[in-house]
Amino acid sequence: MKRVTIKAVVDKDLCIGCKICQKVCPVYAITVIDKKAVVQDDHKCLGCANCADRCPKYAVKMVEREDPFDVGVDVSKFDYSKIREMCEKAHLNPEQVLCYCVGTRAEEVAAALLSGAKTPEDVSAMTGMRTGCTIECIQPLLRLVEAAGNELHPDPDGYQWYGETVTAWTIPEEVKTKYQSRGFYFEEDKELLDKIVKINAKEAE
Repeated sequence: MKRVTIKAVVDKDLCIGCKICQKVCPVYAITVIDKKAVVQDDHKCLGCANCADRCPKYAVKMVEREDPFDVGVDVSKFDYSKIREMCEKAHLNPEQVLCYCVGTRAEEVAAALLSGAKTPEDVSAMTGMRTGCTIECIQPLLRLVEAAGNELHPDPDGYQWYGETVTAWTIPEEVKTKYQSRGFYFEEDKELLDKIVKINAKEAE
């Protein structure tokens, strides 16, 4: 759950229509129309400040909202067995925090995907994930989007997708063979991570 208290406002006199703001927005809230950046629906803006931080002309400012609101997905409305199944497929524990800026857990992302989200931008709009630093949580988000059965199609004009990185479950066999005699324990690491994925904190209590 994220409390959105600020929003982006564009000074059209300073805007040069470079589209950097459009490319870095994790929820596609800002677009360039007729060579000027526009926030058509300010409730789509979740206040990450990506646009303001990267505008070369300082044409975007973050201002306090008169109508702050919360964004998030109620996990209790979904079949938790399906949430757990999706998270385990992505090799993530449902209660694992994926976005530390916002506090979004894997279970909330899975719930968003179960409710119809298809892309990282959809998930971000529904949960607030990637609207803090916008960088660190992209990898587990991509894994969950794929685990939900959605294909990943990065926006060729966007900057926010960096591609998937290798995990303990996808390390090529030739890499394992090359380095296993040098103190790396690939299979042991994977076995431990699999145990963590299946931990149920509620049952442990």
